[in-house]
Amino acid sequence: QVQLVETGGGLVQPGGSLRLSCVASGSIFSINAMNWYRQTPGMKRERVAGIDADGRTDYAASVKGRFTITKDNAKNTVYLEMNNLRPEDTAVYYCNVVGFSYPHGDEFDRWGQGTQVTVSS
Repeated sequence: QVQLVETGGGLVQPGGSLRLSCVASGSIFSINAMNWYRQTPGMKRERVAGIDADGRTDYAASVKGRFTITKDNAKNTVYLEMNNLRPEDTAVYYCNVVGFSYPHGDEFDRWGQGTQVTVSS
């Protein structure tokens, strides 16, 4: 089994910064991709940023230049550094990790529990 635990959400003023973390643990053989999504009530979950096994990143247009995704392979951890936050960034943020697990090499696609980010003055 593979589990994800997210931390780092909270309340921040417009223009402020937050850093989200997501730790993957369990029977992990390899990780192919780590992603961050967000969702607001009544809306479809939106992919915010992703990083692949080789460290290549991509971002939604709405966050490009303000958000940075990084990872620590040794710790199976992905981060999302969010700067210059806007009220429209308010959402529940979810991490998503895709990879292969022990002992049979089965593919997994796991989601974190979500963490609330609120941008408000």
